[in-house]
Amino acid sequence: MINFLPFALPDIGEDEIAEVVDSLRSGWVTTGPKAKRFEQDFVEFMGGGLEAVAVNSATAGLHLALEAIGVGPGDEVITTTHTFTATAEVIRYMGAHPVFVDVSAESLCIDPDAVVHAITPRTKAIIPVHFAGRAADMSAILAIARQHGLRVVEDAAHALPTTCGGKLLGTLESDVTVFSFYANKTITTGEGGMLVTRDPAIAARARIMRLHGINRDAFDRFTATAPSWYYEIVAPGFKYNLTDIAASLGIHQLRKANAFQRRRAEIAARYDVALADLPIICPPHAEDGDCHSWHLYVIQLGDEARVTRDVFLERMFAQGIGMSVHYIPLHLHPYWRDAYKLTPELFPVSQRVYERTCSLPLYTLMTDADVDRVVVAVKVALA
Repeated sequence: MINFLPFALPDIGEDEIAEVVDSLRSGWVTTGPKAKRFEQDFVEFMGGGLEAVAVNSATAGLHLALEAIGVGPGDEVITTTHTFTATAEVIRYMGAHPVFVDVSAESLCIDPDAVVHAITPRTKAIIPVHFAGRAADMSAILAIARQHGLRVVEDAAHALPTTCGGKLLGTLESDVTVFSFYANKTITTGEGGMLVTRDPAIAARARIMRLHGINRDAFDRFTATAPSWYYEIVAPGFKYNLTDIAASLGIHQLRKANAFQRRRAEIAARYDVALADLPIICPPHAEDGDCHSWHLYVIQLGDEARVTRDVFLERMFAQGIGMSVHYIPLHLHPYWRDAYKLTPELFPVSQRVYERTCSLPLYTLMTDADVDRVVVAVKVALA
């Protein structure tokens, strides 16, 4: 029987396990002191001068961000078709409409020129996606936003600790940046995310709305030594808080974020060298001087490849190699396709990439021997 190599595995150590056990023994298993500590640690990791709001998913963070900046019915928000549905569905949560644009062939991130052409009088915001851990062209996106008076919410689900122009994502001039800590992300809390902003009003609104619109912190209410039972609902909020159990993982995962990135970069470099002479297009690197977090290693089959992407995937799985595809573009999914009358011709770059793309395993627990095994399997699958 073939020993299966998974596509992704979380790298969780004894420090995380001990912190979770400590939370269980403390009696604080929902949002409490560990969640606050994780937020504080995250601000320090970013370099200070920001506010961080821990949430139970990046989807929740994106939703809270759009709510906080005032996106509402009839507004338009520009984003890319080449992403997971969460990026767009949060726009619909607000009664607004996503306007989909193509990606750049060089970066596989949102195309700034396409953004410019998609702006209308109803445009309220832009959601760039930092695909696979490489930063989008934020200099161009922010310039466009300034020129047209638009808000910017970065989908940085793949992108800790990615840099752009020498600065960590999360520290740029955007209104909000949202990170994901899902099980396969660069750090994990199992499920979870972090909303980061320089704007105290956005942070305050997000904190209220993440827990039912309550105007007081639940942790403060339940730890007060004097009667403090009274609270008020000031808005119809959501249930988006991060638990202390999840934050216990995040506290220690965050400390390892840079080391994790270095190991993923080593694996990516090993792939780059080993695949260089094959009919494969390796993924784009970061701009000179910047950090790519290498959440994913996304290859494209070249024109010379003698197999289709689907056959290639079947042959890889037959050899016990876990694979994935990032992404089935939103314009191909029935809801987005039909609701917004989308066709492949509107997104030629994304469509072409989709037809030839797949993602190789890339995670810190992979050994060099595991990477070499994947490379051998790739060669067999292409034969």
